Amino acid sequence: MTATPARPDRGHLPVLVVGAGQAGLSMSWYLQRAGIDHLVLERDSAMHNWREQRWDNFTLVTPNWQCDLPGHPYDGPAPHGFMNKREILDYLDRFARKVNAPLREGVAVEKLTPRRDGGFEVITSDGRWTADEVVVASGGYQTPMIPRYAERLPAGIVQLHSAQYRNAGQLPEGAVLVVGSGQSGAQIAEDLHLAGRKVFLATGDAPRCARFHRGRDVVDWLADMGYYDLPVEQHPLREGVRDNTNHYVTGRDGGRDIDLRQFAREGMELFGPALDYADGLLRLAPTLGANLDHADAVYNRINASIDDWITKQGIVAAESPGAYRPVWTPPTERETLDLAAAGITNVIWSIGFSAGYGWIDAPVFNGRGYPAHHRGVTPQPGLYFLGLPWLHTWGSGRFSGVSRDAGYLAERIAERRAGSRAAGLAPDEAGAADVALAA
Repeated sequence: MTATPARPDRGHLPVLVVGAGQAGLSMSWYLQRAGIDHLVLERDSAMHNWREQRWDNFTLVTPNWQCDLPGHPYDGPAPHGFMNKREILDYLDRFARKVNAPLREGVAVEKLTPRRDGGFEVITSDGRWTADEVVVASGGYQTPMIPRYAERLPAGIVQLHSAQYRNAGQLPEGAVLVVGSGQSGAQIAEDLHLAGRKVFLATGDAPRCARFHRGRDVVDWLADMGYYDLPVEQHPLREGVRDNTNHYVTGRDGGRDIDLRQFAREGMELFGPALDYADGLLRLAPTLGANLDHADAVYNRINASIDDWITKQGIVAAESPGAYRPVWTPPTERETLDLAAAGITNVIWSIGFSAGYGWIDAPVFNGRGYPAHHRGVTPQPGLYFLGLPWLHTWGSGRFSGVSRDAGYLAERIAERRAGSRAAGLAPDEAGAADVALAA
């Protein structure tokens, strides 16, 4: 049996940052300004997920003015528009050039382990590093989720994850089953529907929101109401909000609602969640009506909260359209779908991602695979997370809030290093303040 060759020793660094998306490069921006030596490791290439895991007609679902990466706010001609994929990549490429991070691309981190004498050992595909501090900025969307029963689908059916979908033209002729109605699933179903494909959509319990209400984008109203500055500790669901599915809406063609009921009127076939597959039949939960009602209830509740704000503030605004009224209701709840009889030749799994943190060998997880932390600072001294949804606020996983979070972590890292130097200790020997654990 051949022994695995030892990885070359690449040396020691004060800080290693894992991931070169908007979070990792934002971290590098602040570390450079603090004069803290560091290295960013990226498994693929900088901004890989934006370049390689978005469909051709992808657009932002929040207005361009919310793009506020450090030193790089949106400066284009349409602050209330929605950048398309090409424009997003241009925005991010310019940001990457501006940051000019110390970056090693094509290096996968395989294991991170705390060392007994402080700091961390980081084993990668390109060698071994040690570091005083590590910032995990790889995000929470690393491993595409596909159910095990997908293995039992007929071999002739093309199966893609939403991260692999580009356009309707890449799919063989025939109907398309989209599984999942979160942000990606709803928008991909719309993309296929507008391209003239026959679409079957297995819905989930994702909520939805209006694009515009009373003359303004809903995001503009919610920003005025302070929603995007609300810390997770003050949210009614507290840390539970991190488990919520994103609301579906679109920025396509200037922005509009996504109304699955209207799609059904136009020929899209809707079902409850997909549960299993056997003997040619996809088994479905009989909850389509409940899923649609839930999405509409959230839609109406958000609009009603805006109406209340307008009234309390005495704002002059366009007349309220009132509550949304369903334009279609399911005549029955179908519990099976015969894929062959329906002519389904393609399945797109749009049920999300897992974080893929199996490479982190540190006692910082809460039992459900999510890191315990307060504003990204974990109970393990020197280990931080950045870029996760609701890490601190709604915008933490987005272009709007990651800069604030990265700046906060840079301050904590600088303080820890200064305290260590004052005590004459290595950074991890200095200990850390108590951390409030995320439940």
